[in-house]
Amino acid sequence: MRNLLLALALSAATVTPAAAQNWRPAAPVRTQIQQDINQLDRQIARAQERRTISARESTSLRRQALQVRRDYTRYSRNGLTRTEVAALERQVNQLRRQIRLEQRDWDGRRG
Repeated sequence: MRNLLLALALSAATVTPAAAQNWRPAAPVRTQIQQDINQLDRQIARAQERRTISARESTSLRRQALQVRRDYTRYSRNGLTRTEVAALERQVNQLRRQIRLEQRDWDGRRG
C-alpha cells in the first residue's frame, strides 16, 4: 500500500509541472502583434493624408490604436498568455474594420 501511494505521488509530481506551465507565445507572435499595431498607425496616417477620413475621425482612431498599444505593453510585462494574445488580435481586427468603415462612409465626420 505504501509503495502504491509513493508511486502515485511521484507520478503526480512529474505530471503537474508540465500541466501547470503557462503558455508563452514565441517571439514571432509578439513581433507580429507589434507589427500589426504599427501598421494600424500607418493606415490611419495614410487615410488622413489622402483625406479619406477627417481629422476628428483620425483622432478617435489614433486614440483607439494607442489603447491597443497600451494593452500590449501592460500584457507583455509578465509575458503574454493565450487569452491576452486573443484579446489583442481581436482589438487589432476591430480597429482595422473601423478604419475601413470610416474610409468608406465619405462623410468626413466621426460615427
